[in-house]
Amino acid sequence: MNQLTLKRMAFLVAFGLGAAGVFAEEPAAHTGPRHVSVEKTADGFRLRRDGKPYVIRGVGGRGRLDELVAAGGNSVRTWNANHLEGTLDEAEKRGLSVTVGLWLGHERHGFDYSDPKQVAADKERAREAVMRFKDHPAVLMWGIGNEMEANGQNPKVWAAINDIARMIKELDPNHPTMTVIAGTGDGKVGEFVKHCPDIDVLGVNGYGDLAYIPRELKAQGLDRPYVVTEFGPTGWWQVEKTSWGAEREPTSTEKAETYLAGYQTAVLDQPDRCLGAYAFLWGNKQEHTHTWFGMFLPTGERTAAVDVMTKVWTGDWPKNRCPAITDLRVQQATHDRPSAPLPEAIYPPGTPLIAKVEAKDPDDDPLTITWDLRPESTDKRSGGDPEQAPAPLPDAIVKARRNVVRVNLPEQAGAYRLFVYVTDGHNNAATANIPILVK
Repeated sequence: MNQLTLKRMAFLVAFGLGAAGVFAEEPAAHTGPRHVSVEKTADGFRLRRDGKPYVIRGVGGRGRLDELVAAGGNSVRTWNANHLEGTLDEAEKRGLSVTVGLWLGHERHGFDYSDPKQVAADKERAREAVMRFKDHPAVLMWGIGNEMEANGQNPKVWAAINDIARMIKELDPNHPTMTVIAGTGDGKVGEFVKHCPDIDVLGVNGYGDLAYIPRELKAQGLDRPYVVTEFGPTGWWQVEKTSWGAEREPTSTEKAETYLAGYQTAVLDQPDRCLGAYAFLWGNKQEHTHTWFGMFLPTGERTAAVDVMTKVWTGDWPKNRCPAITDLRVQQATHDRPSAPLPEAIYPPGTPLIAKVEAKDPDDDPLTITWDLRPESTDKRSGGDPEQAPAPLPDAIVKARRNVVRVNLPEQAGAYRLFVYVTDGHNNAATANIPILVK
C-alpha cells in the first residue's frame, strides 16, 4: 500500500469506525421485529436499531455470511424479495441485518409506468413482501426499486415509488423506506426530493464517481440522509478503452484502492448525512468480464477489496492478506521476457506471445500463478443485467514458468483478453488482464 493508503488507514482508526466492536451487533435470540428509525439531531441524521445507533457496514449479496461477520460487516442488501426467508434467517443467526430489496420494473426492460395495471402489479408484489416479512427481526429497511429511474425525468416513476413508500408506512411502522438510484446525474436527486416525500432515505449506487456524490447530493438539495447502496471498483463505463473499444480493467490491487478512497469520501467524511454503505459485490458475477465486480474470484478466493473492507470495519488487517499485482505486460515472443509495456496489444493471427506479471505477497507466502486467454465478451449489457461469460481457449497457454507465460494467439481474428490469477495458498488472490486484438 502507498503512503496515501497509510494516511487513510490512520484516519479510519482515529475516526473510530474502524475500531473492532464500536457498532458491533451481538447475535441474540429475538422474536418479532426490531424497531428501526431515522432521526435528525443537531449533529445530523442517525439510524437507530432498537434504540441504539447503527452504522451500516454492509455488502451486496446473500452468501458468505460467516466471512462477512469475520470481516466486521453487519448488514447485507438484496435487490428483490425472492428466496428471502432463508436469507433473513441466516442473517439473524449471525447478528446481521438485511435491507430488503423490492424490485420495480425498468423502462429499458419494457416496463410502462403509464400503464396502471403494471404499476399496480409492482405495488401488490411489494405489499405481499412487506406483509410476509415485516416482523422478521433481521429486517433493517425496505429498498424500493434499484436504478429504475433511468435519467430521473419521468415523474410517473417517482409517483409509483412514493405511492409504495406511503403504503409501507401504513403497513409497517418499524422500518424506514429507501429507494435506490444510479448516481446523481441529470438532476435526478432534485426530482427525488420533489416527488418522493414519503421516502426516508436515499440510496445511491456509485463507483468511480463516488467521491463526487456527496457534493452533488448537497448541490441538488437532498434534505434526507443517504446510504451508499453499491460501491466498488471503477466501472467499465468509466475507464479508458482501447482503439477497438475494449475497456481497460483495473487490477484487483488497484480496485482495492478505489474501494477505500470512495468509502473514505462518501461515507467516513459524511457522518452527519451518510448512514453507511454496501460494498459490491460480496461474491462474483460476469459483467463485461468475470473478474470486474466480484470481491471474490469465481473459484472462491478473496481479493484485496475484502482486505480493505476488513481493515475499515475492524481496524485490523486480516491475519493473512491478499497478494498484490504491481505490473502486467505482454509482447511478441522474440525475447525471453517482455521488456516494456505496449500502449496497445495488437498482433497478427497465430502470433506467439510472452507475458510477465510482477506480484508480491504481504506475508511472504509462496505464490501460484495461472493464466487463461478468453475471447472478449460479446454479451455486454447495462445496468448489471445477466451476461454469459466466454470460456477460456483450451490450447492458448503453451508454457508457464514462475511469473512468465508463453501464449499462442488464435488464428481467428478478433478481440481477446489474457487473464492472470495469483494465489497464495490461503484462499487469497489477485487478478489482472490485458485486452488483445488479433488482426
